[in-house]
Amino acid sequence: MSNHVSPVRRLAGAAAALALPAAVLLAATPARAAGDGYVRLAHLSPDTPAVDVYLKSDAGAVKDQKFDGVAYGAMSDYLRLPTGTYSVAMRRAGAAASTPPVLTTQVTVADGAAYTVAGVGRYADLGLRVLKDDLRLPDAGESKIRIIQASVKAPVLDVGGANGKSIADAVQFATTTAYREVNPGRWTVRVTPSGGGRTSDLPCTLGAGNVYSLLVLDDKGGGLKPKLHIDAARQGKVPRGGVATGAGGSQPRSPLPATLVLAGLAAALTGAVLAALRRQTRDG
Repeated sequence: MSNHVSPVRRLAGAAAALALPAAVLLAATPARAAGDGYVRLAHLSPDTPAVDVYLKSDAGAVKDQKFDGVAYGAMSDYLRLPTGTYSVAMRRAGAAASTPPVLTTQVTVADGAAYTVAGVGRYADLGLRVLKDDLRLPDAGESKIRIIQASVKAPVLDVGGANGKSIADAVQFATTTAYREVNPGRWTVRVTPSGGGRTSDLPCTLGAGNVYSLLVLDDKGGGLKPKLHIDAARQGKVPRGGVATGAGGSQPRSPLPATLVLAGLAAALTGAVLAALRRQTRDG
């Protein structure tokens, strides 16, 4: 009996061997690590100087984080952190780490939850507030947005589209609205002090299926300065942001894109093999 194996049969075996690990990898790749949550930091006090922000795990789950010279209006990307309790402290920019902090608070990170820890209010009554972020994606035909009001110049304001469509009314200084679903697409978001005053417009595009926070800040040149932050996206990372590594690193690349390429190659190779087998059978 001959032991000869045709090239087509060898190719079929290779395709099957390639397709199997690709399928296993696709099934095993998680969207995020189990037992993780997300935290980001923001400076939203108009008359407070820049600060250095420290984040420390009470259980030593990650190395201590430090963010230098965080100024008014700054908001970090999300840090992916193991579940647990973390201490957040703010010190004047450039102050030694041993000096007493200006503000401290704690945030307890739950599995899959996201939080914004923000310095809010005027300097005289400055406080750290932990905002619970709702990163659940809306339907593909909707966008989701909330307002974070950080303007002293307009302590109460209305937010909507330039076409008159309302997003939120009478938003008080140092408060945050609930998320609201709106139509995706091109917007001119208009921010108006309640009772009248100088309006500020922000041309933007709200992506279908995405989640946003709109910061309303005081502009150094006068008036208001709306800034749009994307919190979570239907396409890409959910939520947006990096991983806290404690060593200046960035989030490791997800294995998913490479896995998809591998699976695609396997599918293409398998299709070519099947076509060759059919031709061989027909010609034989």
